[in-house]
Amino acid sequence: MASVETSQEQYAPKPAAEGRSYWRWHKDDFFPEPSFASWGAYRSALAATPARFRDRFTGRSTDAIELGAMRRRSENEMSRCLTWWDLTWFGFGSVIGAGIFVLTGQEAHDHAGPAIVLSYVVSGLSAMLSVFCYTEFAVEIPVAGGSFAYLRVELGDVAAFIAAANLILESIIGTAAVARSWTSYLASLINKPSSALRIHTSLLEGYNELDPVAVVVIAVTATTAMLSAKGTSRINWVASAVHVVVIVFVIVVGFVHAKPRNLTPFMPHGVPGVFRAAAIVYFAYGGFDSIATMAEETKNPSRDIPLGLLGSMSVITVIYCLMALVLSMMQPSTAIDRSAAFSVAFSNVGMHWAQYVVALGALKGMTTVMLVGALGQARYTTHIARSHIIPPVFALVHPRTGTPVNATILIAVCSACIAFFSSLDVLSSLLSISTLFIFMMMATALLVRRYYVRGVTTRTHALRFLVFMVVIIVSSAGIAASWGSAPERWEGYVVLVPAWVLGTLGIQLMVPAARAPKVWGVPLVPWLPSLSIATNLFLMGSLGSQAFIRFGICTAIMLIYYVLVGLHATYDVAHDECGEDEGIEHSDNTAEAAGEKATVKTADVEKASAGDDSGR
Repeated sequence: MASVETSQEQYAPKPAAEGRSYWRWHKDDFFPEPSFASWGAYRSALAATPARFRDRFTGRSTDAIELGAMRRRSENEMSRCLTWWDLTWFGFGSVIGAGIFVLTGQEAHDHAGPAIVLSYVVSGLSAMLSVFCYTEFAVEIPVAGGSFAYLRVELGDVAAFIAAANLILESIIGTAAVARSWTSYLASLINKPSSALRIHTSLLEGYNELDPVAVVVIAVTATTAMLSAKGTSRINWVASAVHVVVIVFVIVVGFVHAKPRNLTPFMPHGVPGVFRAAAIVYFAYGGFDSIATMAEETKNPSRDIPLGLLGSMSVITVIYCLMALVLSMMQPSTAIDRSAAFSVAFSNVGMHWAQYVVALGALKGMTTVMLVGALGQARYTTHIARSHIIPPVFALVHPRTGTPVNATILIAVCSACIAFFSSLDVLSSLLSISTLFIFMMMATALLVRRYYVRGVTTRTHALRFLVFMVVIIVSSAGIAASWGSAPERWEGYVVLVPAWVLGTLGIQLMVPAARAPKVWGVPLVPWLPSLSIATNLFLMGSLGSQAFIRFGICTAIMLIYYVLVGLHATYDVAHDECGEDEGIEHSDNTAEAAGEKATVKTADVEKASAGDDSGR
């Protein structure tokens, strides 16, 4: 009962857009949809909300629409200028930053103790499972939208909106969190307390230290990202290379001063503390999804993305575990500084000069995280705006720079406002739960892509697949809930773990695969995606109640926005009421419509593939 988007040829930019200035501030540039033409039209749209929601709930895009139609709404193309080498260094630049240099000390001190190394192993394995899913999608659908585009194709518009809302939230909070850490390390570099460069106020705890330095750093990195993707890549190469040298220094010299006795007690807060820390330090791996958003600017996605994504993340996981072990062996966990752990650790062993090397390396790392993040976040936002969930003016690509300037500015301004007020511990837990939620949806979408294709999968097999997916998700959530409420009780696991195994085994044995990857695919399907669902939900269950409360509040606000704005904008676009396209979406609840969908999809895929090959 899904609806079908129209052919990509129908999404060519309107002639009226030619010659127009990039900087547009008219109402029609933000809300061109008929639902917002007047108050009367808007009231009529609100009255039709239930019907429109049902329509959008069943709405589906296609690979070809994402590859062609959606991209054309930006009016100008992003430049295909990146290679696997660029993506590999983007991987280092986007990930190694505030997470390892700040959260390691915070979580080793508060929850995990020396077992923080196990926390990084757990979160690293979970992240690698998600990397596999992202890589297959990025190779098949190389567009700037990342998980938003992938979910729009496989799970529909409503699921894509949930992802979009969390992606934007993740982008804003992630940038703000790293910017706050940047200020802390700058203070340690000049021999000041971590909060010395902030303005102290009488506001609520966690929001009472204003950070103007973070605002300036966000502005500088965003401006750099707006100028050129290739230029930003060159800057990232140099900065990341220096950063790798610092990391090697930290690991080698740290082991020279390591004392095995500091590893005792290894788990001061038990196994729950390890998993609680794993859920928080997952933030340190979260930047890899930005690489997937660079697929639209990659010369050869089928080759470059697997090399860049999987290669960089494998090395990064090993680096994280070694750095966590070094920190734990240099000093007792109770003595680890929560804000600038590595700098203080070297100072405490008598290498006072080394703290400056570490602090400088951390600053470089966090700068590249923000730089690459500004690239990836803007491209997420661009593709989301192409769907009209947010105003389409943010989808425009600048004709001279070939970058989404408006989208970059939007994320930078929002991030700066939050970084100015909020502390890192408030931000990191909310960011972790948002990231884990999206990665769980991505694994679900990967299974849907492999085992369910309209017109191919029979009704019987579709029903079996749905039942087994429900068993996998419910059992995984049950395991997480059991662990979060009473980790010492084993009764629930005796039922839930076998249920997860049976659900996954049921898909493998009783549901035939409906689609095979064209170039590169996740191995051991359905087991690896199913395990990704379980681990992401498990880590979510390891977070405290405050993270869920904040996540719930933010999600509620996002849904209100969707019902009031996003739903009606996307409905108008899908039904050609904006004058953008020549056709309308069709429901495939009849055999005739299903045949039309297959015809349109086949033609679109061929055209998109031809266009992609010529671009290479």
